[in-house]
Amino acid sequence: MASGSEAEKSPEVVLEWPKKDKKRLLHAVYRVGDLDRTIKCYTECFGMKLLRQRDVPEEKYTNAFLGFGPEDTNFALELTYNYGVDKYDIGAGFGHFAIATEDVYKLAEKIKSSCCCKITREPGPVKGGSTVIAFAQDPDGYMFELIQRGPTPEPLCQVMLRVGDLDRSIKFYEKALGMKLLRKKDVPDYKYTIAMLGYADEDKTTVIELTYNYGVTEYTKGNAYAQVAIGTEDVYKSAEAVELVTKELGGKILRQPGPLPGLNTKIASFLDPDGWKVHIIRISSRRTVPKFIVLNSTVDKVLVDNADFLKELQ
Repeated sequence: MASGSEAEKSPEVVLEWPKKDKKRLLHAVYRVGDLDRTIKCYTECFGMKLLRQRDVPEEKYTNAFLGFGPEDTNFALELTYNYGVDKYDIGAGFGHFAIATEDVYKLAEKIKSSCCCKITREPGPVKGGSTVIAFAQDPDGYMFELIQRGPTPEPLCQVMLRVGDLDRSIKFYEKALGMKLLRKKDVPDYKYTIAMLGYADEDKTTVIELTYNYGVTEYTKGNAYAQVAIGTEDVYKSAEAVELVTKELGGKILRQPGPLPGLNTKIASFLDPDGWKVHIIRISSRRTVPKFIVLNSTVDKVLVDNADFLKELQ
């Protein structure tokens, strides 16, 4: 990846970058069987806004971004409809998204009475706790946890994924991506442990919730959920750190950092140790969103150049 003086950097120097970088979770990408139906469901039931949409007939797909605020400040869901495909396998590894609301009971009643989603867990406190939650399922089978919480700048607050080695995953996200472990909770009665990781407190931003079920080391991924995208100030330095950590903890670089063909947006993509995909995208202090960075591949993570990301939103 690097050459000259860059190649001579010590591991300590390379791993300092994730600690200093201004990363942010940008969006999650997944596939749906009826885009208009899903847009209607998310806007009418959950209160999301349709942020942008584009049809690409030459490649036979349509994209739509939805969320609770502008993409330069808020997390978004990027939905992909591939022409003629009306059903996908979500798999056992993907868990749910979560929406924070000041009144779970009211939101659940709205969902029951006015949309194509269905409530699969009635509102009520979690066992042994006081937090009120409910669960809703959209027409494609994606689950949404509804969490009662005070006012927040980011209602779209969680992406939950299941992993086979929680400590390894925590270490990977901390070292490779500079995330902070916000909390970890073991629930022996139900034989699972969760860890919340992110770039700010849970009530301020979107976080990744990793779940380890006792004794389960692998999960099927299906072909529905694709990846999360993360913004970075320098996609090359971020990818360099990721590549170094994959050698220690597992994972795989899928796309070396560089501009996308036809766009100047710089990205890199990789798999974490459990096979979850990430894209890293460069984002500048002015913040721009790329006009549709769509990689219809398997589950992964993407690093996105922040400066390029913002130019594309104009």
